[in-house]
Parts: sequence; structure tokens; C-alpha cells
Amino acid sequence: MDEFAIQTDRLTKRFGDFVAVDGVTFSVRPGEIVGYVGPNGSGKTTTIRMLCAVISPSAGSARVLGLDVARQSEQLRPQIGYMSQKFALYEEMTVRENLEFYAGVYGVRSNGRIREILESIGLSEYGRMQAGQLSGGWRQRLALGCALVHQPRLLFLDEPTSGVDPVARREFWDRIYLLAEQGTTIFVSTHYMDEAEHCGRVGFMHNGKLLAMDTPTVLKASYLRGEAWDIATDKLVEGLAALSQLSCVQQAGMAGDKLHVITSPGECSVDLLMRTLTAQGIVGVQAAPADATLEDVFVSLARG
Repeated sequence: MDEFAIQTDRLTKRFGDFVAVDGVTFSVRPGEIVGYVGPNGSGKTTTIRMLCAVISPSAGSARVLGLDVARQSEQLRPQIGYMSQKFALYEEMTVRENLEFYAGVYGVRSNGRIREILESIGLSEYGRMQAGQLSGGWRQRLALGCALVHQPRLLFLDEPTSGVDPVARREFWDRIYLLAEQGTTIFVSTHYMDEAEHCGRVGFMHNGKLLAMDTPTVLKASYLRGEAWDIATDKLVEGLAALSQLSCVQQAGMAGDKLHVITSPGECSVDLLMRTLTAQGIVGVQAAPADATLEDVFVSLARG
């Protein structure tokens, strides 16, 4: 088995004068679940399309399952699965017909495999329903089944939970964990920071650049050395404005009905935060220690 399922070296993609992916270098080991996180337009999809040999790099190199994506694309494609963010389904065809079509593309002739996929994605009773009649969560399941029908060693998922409800998102991640336990390598892009917490390692993309890649625990320890606080107040806007003026507040933002604040290490006590709010006439405030999040890490990295 190859040491790395994915290995890139200064991978770059230009579209005219626009640099969509700018010198990205990283590696993924077999069996990992790696999250590729960033806002829309940050270069996530372009990276995946290069790794799937859909488009060619402008510079740099990438090897996937030991194969060069630029020179060995025909050998690579049968070994990988790709679920695009737009769920490439044939809506006039039934659930079973969609699976049979993708099975034929990959040379899978076993009806037993179709039954197995239908059972694994929970669509056994919906085989005769047209794909266009499925809800978002069920369409997502079918798209995943189509990407898995040929039993790929490596699965690329591009924004797989965009537009589906929270229950479908949770069920989807349960399936991802099961696939990883069975030995499939998972590379998943998302702009949901909470989903990144489910990944073994996370890479942050911003403006085409890979800012950092490591485990969630290491990322938080490396880039957020201060303390995190959740502050409850009924004057969120005024409180945010007041705390943002403190030089020892690294970042502050609204999180639901609270303010979420990251302070510089050793420089900002909770008493100072409370006094600052009181000085602005904001009273009845409650503060509690909070857990730092990957969103906090991304904001810190994106601000440089």
C-alpha cells in the first residue's frame, strides 16, 4: 500500500490571470478523514477537481493513490469516488436506474452490488421512485450511493451536506465514519466549521491558499493561545463594539444570544471584560469560560 493516499506539491491552478489554487502542499494517509474547509470561492472545489483528474494543474504536482493525476488519469478514475456539490443525478430516472447507470460506467455488472448499496443508503423501498421526486436528504443518499457503487478506495466529497437539513447531515456523517472504519479514505470539503470537528485532520483554505492543516486539537492549541469566553447580555451590538476596542481582545463576535470572545494570553482578565462593559452602561452581564472552535481558528488565520 502507498504511504500516502494523496500527496500534493505546490499544486496550482490558474484561470487566466486569476489564481484559484495557489501553491498548495499537503498529504493524506490511507484511511484518514480529512476536512478541507473554507468559504465559497476559496479554492476547495478546484483542488478536488484537480485531484480527481477532471481538470489539469497549471503548476505543481499531485499524486493520488500513487498515480500522477496529470499523466495517469485513466488508471486513477476507477479507483476513486467523487460526489459533487450539485448531486449529478438523472432526475427522470429511478433511484435504481441511477445506480445501474453509474455501475455500468465503472464496469460493475452485479445486481447484488446494487441491492447492497440500496440497503446501505436506506433506499431499498424507493428503488422505483424517480430521483427528481426525492427530498434533499434522500437525493444526498442516492448521490453517495452512486459514488460508492464501484467500491472506491478513496472518496472525494465536495460540499456534500450543503442544502440538507440537520438530521440528514448527522446521518450522512454516521455513514462517513462507517466507510472510514471499513478502510475508505475520505477527503471532504465544507464551509460548515462544526462539520470540520468530525474530521481527523482539517485544512483551511482562504483565497486559494492553504493556511494550515492539522488535527482540530493541534490547530486550536497552535493558533488560539488565549482564553475563550461566552458573555451573555441583552445588548449584544453595544457589547461587541465595546469589547472590540480592547487591544487584548483578539477577536469578538456574536454567537446566538451571546458574545464569543477570544483574549490574548495573560493580558485580558474576565474582570477587565466586565468592567469595560459596565463602563458603557451595560449591566446584568454574565461571563463563562468557553471552548475555542475551529471557526475561531479560521478567523485568526484569515486575519493573518
